[in-house]
Amino acid sequence: MAKLVEQERNQIILTNQEDLADYDGSDLAMEERLKVDDKKVDEMILSLNQLASQEDPVGVERFHFTHDNGIKVINKTAAFGTILIIYESRPDVTIEAGGIAFKSGNKILLKGGKESLKSNLKIVSLWHKALEENKVSKDWVEYLNYNRQETQAFLEKPTQKVDLIVPRGGEKLIEFVKAHATCPVIVSGRGNNFVYVHKDADTDLALKIILNAKTAKISACNAVDKVLIDSKLPNFEGFTAILIETLKEKNVEIIVDKSLESFEDTETLQNEDIWYEEFLDYKIVIGTIDSDENAIDMINKYCGGHSAAIITRDNEVAKQFMESIDAAAVYQNASTRFTDGGQFGLGGELAISTDKLHQRGPIGLQHLVTNKWYVYGEGQIR
Repeated sequence: MAKLVEQERNQIILTNQEDLADYDGSDLAMEERLKVDDKKVDEMILSLNQLASQEDPVGVERFHFTHDNGIKVINKTAAFGTILIIYESRPDVTIEAGGIAFKSGNKILLKGGKESLKSNLKIVSLWHKALEENKVSKDWVEYLNYNRQETQAFLEKPTQKVDLIVPRGGEKLIEFVKAHATCPVIVSGRGNNFVYVHKDADTDLALKIILNAKTAKISACNAVDKVLIDSKLPNFEGFTAILIETLKEKNVEIIVDKSLESFEDTETLQNEDIWYEEFLDYKIVIGTIDSDENAIDMINKYCGGHSAAIITRDNEVAKQFMESIDAAAVYQNASTRFTDGGQFGLGGELAISTDKLHQRGPIGLQHLVTNKWYVYGEGQIR
């Protein structure tokens, strides 16, 4: 598959340009996720090569026990069976989800969005070619070209056995899947990630991290949306002014709480519900906080359970923060943009789970398995 993607690089990009031309451009983040260029194709090929080189995750022994009566009990990893992933606008998911599922012994049902249909069908045709060239049934990778009503009907009464569903997209998509699914769902939920600038922060480092986490890729679920600044930070006024000015230069809309309303070029927060929002846009909320405890409480109340960072030189404070925050990934002095299967060394990801079952955070190859018990006896009865 990696070789075919390289061979068909130009055709993939040209097909994707047809999807881009048809898209109305109403959602900047959606359009950014939809686009496939040479860099994106390079990432697809890298992900496939990493998957190909990884160990088979199925059949790995996790537990071994010998009973007093001689029965041997072994627990091994096992494939789920059939996985349905429903996703929006990202043709690279057609690559990563297909690869991770097949490598872990699972059939994959791909349900992409209408905005990326041509790109997805092109990539699926390559999957089928790769499978058939290796004398493997192309049924291992199946594309469901369904509209919303057909998708709902399939979720409620699947026409084939489905063992796991992964919705990967906005909150409306996730709620739609959860409302209609009749089998287990792993939620790849919202980001709404926070950065807490502690009083002992290196402010140059804080500035660099916030700017990267907000503006490097606004369409990513690991982008930052909220910043809390410790009121006891030395040169609080100066740092906040520079942060606002720097974000403004990147065309970020800045909303501040009432404690910061005196700063120019900002909007004052009017509704507390905005703290819950994931923006996926050039937009950020900045607020003041007066203690580590209040920062932790506020983040746990509003964040999406995805990622949160503390900027501080105090390792003890960082340890307490990281252990107390209820999120899949917690950071000290680094950008939240690293919450990603490839960046975490997983060789790509199916999704980033904000659930606590079955896997939390990036779902890589080794996580897309369940387990099975093997018991060997010689006539023992209980």
